[in-house]
Amino acid sequence: MFDISFTELMLIGVIALVVIGPERLPKVARTIGHLLGRAQRYVTDVKGDIQREINLDEMNKLKKQMDDAAQSLKASMNETSASLQEPLTEARESLSEASASVEDLVQQARQEIGESPKPDPEPTPPAAQEHIAAAERKTAEQSGTST
Repeated sequence: MFDISFTELMLIGVIALVVIGPERLPKVARTIGHLLGRAQRYVTDVKGDIQREINLDEMNKLKKQMDDAAQSLKASMNETSASLQEPLTEARESLSEASASVEDLVQQARQEIGESPKPDPEPTPPAAQEHIAAAERKTAEQSGTST
């Protein structure tokens, strides 16, 4: 704190002894010690308060940086999401247009053929197909022998 050597302290002690006297010197020294202790505690408290304020400012700066980084990340994610949604939406629209076009073509073809729109017939099971083919062969054999 102060740059005071031992000889300077001795000189101050001798002057205090002469001026104050030997009876009151211990009491004055004790009072000065208490005052210096209070001053040191006050300085320590002020330093601690200043350090807390500095730390608080640093924490606020760090919090602001983290908030900015979070905002940037959120904006980036929104941009990426939007850029991915756009092609998907276009593909969905193209598929629905193609589906509508195919439905229109099917309707036109049915109208040209003269059929009314019917649901698709169920496929014939393979066992039934074999039975039908055998009956057709039998019919063809009978008609071929009688001719």
